[in-house]
Amino acid sequence: MNKTILVTAIALGLLAITLGAFGAHGLKKIVDAAAVESFNTGVRYQMYHALFLLFLGIWDGIALKQKRIVFSLVLIGVAMFSFSIYLLALNQLTSFDFKRIGFITPIGGIFLILGWFLVGFYMFSSKQKSSA
Repeated sequence: MNKTILVTAIALGLLAITLGAFGAHGLKKIVDAAAVESFNTGVRYQMYHALFLLFLGIWDGIALKQKRIVFSLVLIGVAMFSFSIYLLALNQLTSFDFKRIGFITPIGGIFLILGWFLVGFYMFSSKQKSSA
């Protein structure tokens, strides 16, 4: 499971860097500044959560089942939050109105919040002795 989490974290980080470069250099030529800023928000949150998954993958402070739950929440959250923002930012380039699926973005945010909450909950409710 840790390897899956780490590979996913690396893939999300790599994709965030690639999309960030596209947003900084190519996107501003084809959409307005507000759309570029929105796109960059999606990239930023994707990178935050790639780093979060790296931490989760190397941390041995919670059980495998708990890691699996957090990993699933974060992966679903990133897919719904960041990727819906990407589509919304590119909305003016397509004939489909992605604003119809805009409700997905806050739902993805809720998944991300739950992932962070559970890591904190698992961390502080752990029965392992701390060295501090």
